[in-house]
Amino acid sequence: MRVLNALTLVSIIASPALAEEPLSAIDWLKDPAPISLTQPLVTPLLDTPEETGSTTPDVTVAPLGTTQSETIGLLPFSTTGLPPELWSASQADTISAMFDRISTDPLPALQALYYTLLLAEAEAPSAQNAPSETFLQDRAATLMRMGAVDPALALIEQAGPQQPAVFDLWFDLALLTGTEDQACRALSANPTLTQNYETRIFCSARDGDWQTAALTFETANALGLLDDTTGTLLAQYLDPETIEAAPNLPPSRNMTPLGFRLFEAAGTPMPTRNLPRAFAVADLRGVSGWKAEIEAAERLAHTGALPANRLLGLYTSQRPAASGGVWERVSGVQALERALNQNNTDAVARALTKLWPDMRREGLAVALATLYGPALARLDLPTPAASMAYHAGLLSPDYETLAQALQPNNRTDRFLQSVALGTPDRSLAASTTEIAIAEAFGRTEASPDHRGMLDTGRLGQAILSAALQLDAAGPNQSRDIISGLSTLRAVGLEDTARRAALQILLLKARS
Repeated sequence: MRVLNALTLVSIIASPALAEEPLSAIDWLKDPAPISLTQPLVTPLLDTPEETGSTTPDVTVAPLGTTQSETIGLLPFSTTGLPPELWSASQADTISAMFDRISTDPLPALQALYYTLLLAEAEAPSAQNAPSETFLQDRAATLMRMGAVDPALALIEQAGPQQPAVFDLWFDLALLTGTEDQACRALSANPTLTQNYETRIFCSARDGDWQTAALTFETANALGLLDDTTGTLLAQYLDPETIEAAPNLPPSRNMTPLGFRLFEAAGTPMPTRNLPRAFAVADLRGVSGWKAEIEAAERLAHTGALPANRLLGLYTSQRPAASGGVWERVSGVQALERALNQNNTDAVARALTKLWPDMRREGLAVALATLYGPALARLDLPTPAASMAYHAGLLSPDYETLAQALQPNNRTDRFLQSVALGTPDRSLAASTTEIAIAEAFGRTEASPDHRGMLDTGRLGQAILSAALQLDAAGPNQSRDIISGLSTLRAVGLEDTARRAALQILLLKARS
């Protein structure tokens, strides 16, 4: 096998000049803006027990310069308002199972809350006979499933990824961002970090040790440790001259990041639109076409894993190449941008009337509202654009300020205004959902569904349980709406509760 010829593929699979640098843990500590986060907790409404006497704090001694994985987090208490004991009273397997229940299509307000919980600096939950790294893995894997690959990678890197328990996940995340060289160097220094032969083969080749890569490949192949597709892809990676003669391989049903990159190296890159959301990040490395980049950005913006400004940058970077589908949104955003810059209210109304339903249908209404909500809400637009602009304002981060200034002209919008101000008017509530929201905001205590968790110090579990309950509630499931909202408010997550209520009314109840 002419393994030296594989040097020609290094530039194809790496594309370092085009790869986008992921956020490091230090970047995250400085600026946690690249994904949507919830507002810090305000003073909770729950009763705080009076302190009597004095207590002696537990002191944990560790060598200077070390980091303990059970307290790893990118968002400190000063950012989240969440205490270090967020998870410590809960059981690890319980929290892990709850992470698995997080929807792939959550309410944006609750998605921001999930990110905050996953990235908060806090102690790990208790676990019998389980390493503390397990909770770190669960958090990073959940972030990855949501498409938040950079935060997941930063979380792993902050914990110190050069340990067998988290190396494979680190490697997968790095492959998706095109930054796998660091992981491969770590593996070269310590081959025991992984038991995956395909990883060892790939990294040996990446490090230029083609002889070891070829020997490991031949051994693994002879022992039947590689499936047919992976074996063929690795053979092509090690000997590119075999690519043209080989038949096209069907995509794997369980595509891995390494398989994805090996297909790419073989000259047959896989489209990411039918792969798990995390793969969309690979289309933002600068190696894909504009349409693929936009589609990937929309998938990530849908879960708040990509900031709205980044999506806008892609929408406005070029002229639309065609019509229909994604190009309609590109044209619409560009038309709205021009109209706003020209202060042309008629053009704004035309653009918004066409664009808003499309963005809402694609789960991108909050992203559009974040970009343009305040500007739109202050314009004097004709109907129906005026109603769309009003709703965009209430879905924006400035919803409360705008609600104080705007003058709604119908019952529905007046009720929405009262929700935005945190005082839903029961007399204006007409639907089952509106009545439930008004009832929830009229309560000052957490729901009985979560009170037991709070009484036993399981704050993170209670918050997560309330969010999951609210996220899964249908428009007419009053009990779950009341329970979820009342608990979020009781623990101090007022902003999350208001935004979730507005999104239920504007996005969920009308979908």
